[in-house]
Amino acid sequence: MASPLADRIRPQSLEECVGQTHLLSEGKILHRLITSGNIPNMIFYGPSGIGKTTVANIAAKLSGKTLYKLNATNASVADIKAITAGLDSMGNNEGVLLYLDEIQNFNKKQQQSLLEFIENGSITLIASTTENPYFYIYNAILSRSTVFEFLPVSAEDIQNALLRAKEILEKEMDVFIQIEEDALLHLAGSSSGDVRKALNSLELCAQSAPLGKKGLEITLSLAEQCTQKKAFRHDRDGDSHYDVISAFQKSLRGSDPDAAIHYLARLLSGGDLLIACRRLMVTAAEDIGLAYPQAISIVKSCVDCALQLGLPEARIPLAEATILLATAPKSNSAICAIDEAMHDIQEGDTGEVPVHLKDTHYGGAKKMGRGLTYQYPHSYPNHYVQQQYLPDTIKNKIYYRGGQNKNEQAIHTYWEQIKKGDKQ
Repeated sequence: MASPLADRIRPQSLEECVGQTHLLSEGKILHRLITSGNIPNMIFYGPSGIGKTTVANIAAKLSGKTLYKLNATNASVADIKAITAGLDSMGNNEGVLLYLDEIQNFNKKQQQSLLEFIENGSITLIASTTENPYFYIYNAILSRSTVFEFLPVSAEDIQNALLRAKEILEKEMDVFIQIEEDALLHLAGSSSGDVRKALNSLELCAQSAPLGKKGLEITLSLAEQCTQKKAFRHDRDGDSHYDVISAFQKSLRGSDPDAAIHYLARLLSGGDLLIACRRLMVTAAEDIGLAYPQAISIVKSCVDCALQLGLPEARIPLAEATILLATAPKSNSAICAIDEAMHDIQEGDTGEVPVHLKDTHYGGAKKMGRGLTYQYPHSYPNHYVQQQYLPDTIKNKIYYRGGQNKNEQAIHTYWEQIKKGDKQ
């Protein structure tokens, strides 16, 4: 049993694969492509341990092409040249299929070295990556390939893989393996959709299980010891990192405190204290805004407290800020106003500052007509007087549109009464 269990039980057909039913079920596009034997250039994108390599192996077998495997973490242009040098040999009559794992680790020059052979069809490329291909893969490769996203495998499907693996272990070890249902559920549920991790944990259980009257006994306690803790996917430099950040802010914006707390926990478990703090501050300004303007001050206090405390205690004030923002009334009137104003400025000339608003704190300002007709609002009832503030070319422009919340509606009503009285 030199090779890992995951390699020993690797599926040899699409029917034996677990998960990825959105791609591999009969009638789905990837299933049709592979079974036809006409394999195009493809990029398999998804986390590790979910079947990308297995599907590539099956595709190569059904295509009849000679399979070469490279891992971009340790391969070089020289390795690619070694493959291309033998393209015309008798053993490659059906062509070559190159499986390039972790392609995101190839730089632009290394990826470009494949283009000539992809374009003339002498190499069919199946590349896999755990990172978003649209961020890490050279556009010329992307434009010549079809991207398929592989998803984490469900716990139910992983259970099926574990039961199949148990039968193989029983034959290899020549002993019956009795596994408690709770232990099976734990092994499947603690792998975060990674079949390989679940299989490795099962093998460790089998190797360390006590021998009882009926054979090896895998209990829940043993399964928990062998898994140590639930696997957690959070690569601080990877795609999942940005997905969690996005989900965190969108949950705050969507007023779901439970989801927001969940994603905060993911960020903090990954050590992303500063990112969590920044997202909370941004949300307070962008999504709560003037519906509850005190929120940003409260969140700032919670963030300052968290940064002084550090983890793990920082989780407490950040949880308070998260629940506050998720349950607070929402308004994006401020960001909409500033974005529209900046758009107008960037698009062209918005006109001169009205002469009555221009600076008068220098000699000669009056001779130039600066500020002569300016009306000081505090000299008028309710500290308001109607006068033009925007440049002439956009004098009727409206940027701020109050949200439909209690606070902004109260402000709107107040100023409507003040301005109405000014006109009478």
